[in-house]
Amino acid sequence: MKDRTTDMNEDHITDDLVMSEVKLKVIGCGDAFGSGGRLNTCFYVDAGSVRFLVDCGASSLPGLKQHGIQVDDIDAIVISHFHGDHYGGLPFVLLDAAVNGRIKTLQIISPVGGQRRIAALLDLLYPGTEVLERLDVEFLEYRANEVIDFGNWRVQAFDVIHSERALPHGLRIEVLDKVIAYSGDTSWTETLFTLSEQADIFICECNFLDSQVKGHMNYLELERRFPEFSCRRMLLTHFDQQMLDRLDEIKVEWLSDGLELVI
Repeated sequence: MKDRTTDMNEDHITDDLVMSEVKLKVIGCGDAFGSGGRLNTCFYVDAGSVRFLVDCGASSLPGLKQHGIQVDDIDAIVISHFHGDHYGGLPFVLLDAAVNGRIKTLQIISPVGGQRRIAALLDLLYPGTEVLERLDVEFLEYRANEVIDFGNWRVQAFDVIHSERALPHGLRIEVLDKVIAYSGDTSWTETLFTLSEQADIFICECNFLDSQVKGHMNYLELERRFPEFSCRRMLLTHFDQQMLDRLDEIKVEWLSDGLELVI
């Protein structure tokens, strides 16, 4: 376990005194192809004392601004794996921060190699801008089953089944007294029971209705296991077009862009 303490300014401390609830805004919950016009995966979590993103897909920056959320509002970004629809928005978010003179530290929490990959993306997309040199970015790496503790929130990562080179993980995030579980992209694995145990919400990828595609979940397979989950609330995400066309067959809640959850 790594013990860390994030810097909390007076505004955040004041917010935390009056805010015991955690809010999660769905910036984007679409698949890699933007099925149904949905944005790539990005969830904004506001717990008063800390505000962070879970994943930052390629469309995240305009999505955030549509909801009046500025990059300077964000203390940290947690990445589940290295696919563009989950971390491809980072170059744009970082460039925005640099151009607008961000001063405070931004923490980026990712699988191993995040700093190298993000620097390479910036060099490809915005060569010569020296974005990282203009910002105070703290890169933190997690490994499966490790807990990173920031004092007022903590992150635990779990191995899941997706494209191996993307280093896929599910995430269990504890903030205030709430637990947010997130599958990341994965096909079925028993790990999801552990990851989501007694979680207040469990956001579970369910890309397909019945297609068997390696590295992704299908609804019929997941549906059989609903009774075995102990999470308080399950919400499905990352739908392809067939899933969107047949929502009337889905027996649990699902996410939509712009949805706000109070946990």
